[in-house]
Amino acid sequence: MLKRRQFVVDVTHPGKASQPKKELTALVAKLHKANEKDTVLYGFKSVFGGGRSTGFGLIYDSSADLAKFEPKYRLIRSSLATKKTRTRKQWKDQKRKIKRTWGTGRREANRAAKKAAAS
Repeated sequence: MLKRRQFVVDVTHPGKASQPKKELTALVAKLHKANEKDTVLYGFKSVFGGGRSTGFGLIYDSSADLAKFEPKYRLIRSSLATKKTRTRKQWKDQKRKIKRTWGTGRREANRAAKKAAAS
């Protein structure tokens, strides 16, 4: 349904700090015979005392499925999407425009502001 495989990842690293996610992604992709770009690992927690970490992993069937189903913030983390950058002034102008319009025009102003924010 979501065109992916999901699993829990347990990593043992005695005497070392936690492993970088890039290395783990490459290893997991190799183990499952999948593309490294379609593999997402997140949510790692180290056990108290160190030596072991547990996280969650997803392997998507294709890059298109990854872009479709993965949350925006994780796409930004893996540099598959870019973060919208707006200045404080742009936010304030948008808010002021919505506040000043009244009635049905307010709905249109809100739509226009959202459209401008998306681009």
